[in-house]
Amino acid sequence: MFTLIRLLILLILIPVVPVIAYKWINPPITAIQWDQRELRKEKGDWLSLKEIPDVFEKAVIAAEDQRFFEHNGFDFDAIEKAITHNKKGKTKRGASTISQQTAKNIFLWEGRSWFRKGLETYLTFWMELLWDKARILEVYINVIEMGRGAFGISEAARYYYKTTPQNLSYQQCVNIASMLPCPRTCGINHRISIKRRQLIHRALNRYGIELKYEHD
Repeated sequence: MFTLIRLLILLILIPVVPVIAYKWINPPITAIQWDQRELRKEKGDWLSLKEIPDVFEKAVIAAEDQRFFEHNGFDFDAIEKAITHNKKGKTKRGASTISQQTAKNIFLWEGRSWFRKGLETYLTFWMELLWDKARILEVYINVIEMGRGAFGISEAARYYYKTTPQNLSYQQCVNIASMLPCPRTCGINHRISIKRRQLIHRALNRYGIELKYEHD
């Protein structure tokens, strides 16, 4: 019985090991990047937050998770609204936070099974507990898919605008951020991207997005 309990504890804690490691180590490659390896452009450089334009960080938060600094990994208000919307409408609305998307992208694979979602929830909990928001955002911006075969801000800046992240204009930052919900199907000029661009501008201009940490 005691051996079984120890085995269960071990199985529960094993997934936490990479969460601890990636608090300091940058993920070399993710399962999703590996799946897209044939389409992927050349590997971009990993950038620290101080190397990423503030406006891009704010645009990403405005586009994907405006309560990023307020929640602990799960936005229950957004989840409730998504459930209500999905019951009424034909289109489906997600409620994944930046934290959940980061956990999925660096630790897991693509798919919609309850098992994968359960693992995502478990890893998100530990990631929020062990990392700070700055680390979560840094990893997210460096690994998230930002176009078919382009992962992270470094690759996206090069792919779309033939430049470095530091030289992206305000509008270019917003344009890239607008594709995050559907990077493989929504190009820069897709109607969904254009519509979301307007929402990002509105969030940045009307409400403002404050970065609640200091760059080292």
